[in-house]
Formats: sequence, C-alpha cells, structure tokens
Amino acid sequence: MTHPLIDTLLAGAPVITDGGWGTQMQARGLPVGGCPDQWNLTHADLVQQVPSQYVDAGSQIVLSNTFRANRIALADYGLADQAAEIARAGAEISRRAAGDRAHVFASIGPSGKMLMAGDVPADDLLAAFREQAEALAAGGADGLVVETMAELEEAVLAIRAAKATGLPVVGCMVFDSGADLDRTMMGVTPEQAAEALTAAGVDVVGANCGQGIAGYIPICRRMRSATELPIWIKANAGLPEMIDGQVAYKTTAAEFASHAPALVAAGARFIGGCCGTSPEFIRALHQELHG
Repeated sequence: MTHPLIDTLLAGAPVITDGGWGTQMQARGLPVGGCPDQWNLTHADLVQQVPSQYVDAGSQIVLSNTFRANRIALADYGLADQAAEIARAGAEISRRAAGDRAHVFASIGPSGKMLMAGDVPADDLLAAFREQAEALAAGGADGLVVETMAELEEAVLAIRAAKATGLPVVGCMVFDSGADLDRTMMGVTPEQAAEALTAAGVDVVGANCGQGIAGYIPICRRMRSATELPIWIKANAGLPEMIDGQVAYKTTAAEFASHAPALVAAGARFIGGCCGTSPEFIRALHQELHG
C-alpha cells in the first residue's frame, strides 16, 4: 500500500520534481564551504527564491534546504544545537514558496559519517534523523525524501526516522561507483538497493546525484525490475568539470530533457534534476513530458 498522497500524484505521472539546490544557493551568494542550511535562519528570503522559481518552472514537488539539517552533519559547522530550528525553518520556507501550487517533500541527506567505519553509533544517527524528520513535519512538509545515500544502513535508519512521522517517504541512493557507475560507493547494485529500500518501507524508491541523466536510464530499469514501488530519479547535469578553477556542468537543459522520455519508458514516475540543474532544466522537462 502506497501513501494516498503518492497515489494522487501518480494519477498525473510522470511527476516533475525540482532541480539542484546547492548550485542555486551559490548563485545567490553562498560562499564555497559555507553552510547552506544555516541560511534558513539568516537569508530566508534568498532561500525561498529557489523553490519559488522551481514551482514557476513547473515543479509539482519541491524539496527543501535541509540536506545537512541533522545535528551530526551540522556539528561540522558548530550548529548541532540549532538542527531542529534549521530543519523546521527549511520546511516552512519551501511550504511558503509552494503554497497550494506544489507539494513539499523535505530533504534528509546523509550525516557525512560512515556507520561501517564506526564514525558514529547507529543509535546516535537514528536520534539525529528523528529530530530532523519531526522538525520537517512540524514545518509543514507533505513528504520526506531520504536522498544521496551511499550507505544502505544509513539510508534505512533515516527511513525509519522519516516513517515515524506518518508522512510519505522517498528513499534514494547515489550511484557513482564501479566501472559503469552502476554501484553505490559501498558496491550495492540498483537491484539490491531497490529491494532493501522497499523492505525498509518507503513509498517511492529512487536514485539521485552521482552522474548524468543518460546513465540513470539503465539504473532506473534495473531498480524497476526489483520493486513494485514507483521510481524517483534526480540526475545531475552530467559530470562536473573544472573550468577556470570553477566547478561547471556541461549538459544543457534541452539535452537533459531529451533523455526524459527514455527515463519514463525505463519506469521513472518522478523526475527532476540534481547538481548543476536549474529552473531552466525543470521548464525543459515540463515541456518534454507534459507539453
């Protein structure tokens, strides 16, 4: 049984989600190495421009500026004690931007620590994700997206925390390793990931970041073969390149969108962009998929 909200959204599938956040925040003046999530408290008006522009471009779902808004990741910035406040503010900002035009699926990213390496106890990680998920729900999120996960064990803990809110949950791994870029950093295949995320109780299974949209077409097909759940894909605008000391993504919005029909054919029901994508990409996706 998927969540009723997911069923409602799927009636109009493919559903267009949003694009990248980090690159959009940097375009608004976030310094390299700065904490994007802190801007929820200090530059809320600038943060709100990001989801607002995505909704204007055709996003039916927008995420939130809360990728690092758990106390373990925020400890690196000396902001652990503000984790709940930052997460709640992030959900509220996206809620204001979305209004009644789009849904907010708030972002829960990795802690930045490795469970396997013993960097952090599982109980501490679960508690941090619980605090974040509860704050996002309190801020008005319609759903939660556990995204860019490299370690399945961490993803499962975050999903457990997210599910406790009663909101629909999307679980996404990042595939950026192996000769064909079809493994997570820990060597997990798309099939293994889809099975594990399904078993963890998500409503939607997916993948994001790590590589461009063309590479996610076979990954999507393989995930589709291993689960009955709908598939969510948010690919990068290609692989990043260094140009004049700046990270740049070469894929254009039109090129990106040209792969969307193949991604839908491979089984994707929710499609958006990750690093390097912008409202222009969402506009192109919307045009390609919904005319």
